[in-house]
Amino acid sequence: MKKLLPPGWMDAKGYSHGVVAPRGRMVFVAGQVGWDGQCQFHADDLVGQAAQALKNIVAILAEAGARPEHIVRMTWYLGDKDEYDVSQKALGRVFREIIGTYGAAMTAVQVAGFVEKGAKVEIEATAVIPDA
Repeated sequence: MKKLLPPGWMDAKGYSHGVVAPRGRMVFVAGQVGWDGQCQFHADDLVGQAAQALKNIVAILAEAGARPEHIVRMTWYLGDKDEYDVSQKALGRVFREIIGTYGAAMTAVQVAGFVEKGAKVEIEATAVIPDA
């Protein structure tokens, strides 16, 4: 994956403005909330739920033969922007532990609510597995 940074632009903090993926197979991961594979929440805070959602994404990618470094795009849907704002350092830490330090193209938006009662975040991802 190659980060896109137009001339004169400041580098994005924690993500990329855009990326170019190598040729390969695309993997689309549906929005993952912070529950486990049996649909049980084990955390009621944003950071704990985000960590579980990211682990879910990694598990789904593995089923396709993909790894976290193949992620080219993520969208984060947040229930509470203020909780996100105060949790950014902790979120960055769990992101680096689970996904890595490279920068996929990312979007984060606050939403009115989630279908799954108790969810604080939903994260979807797109990955490209490079051709062998």
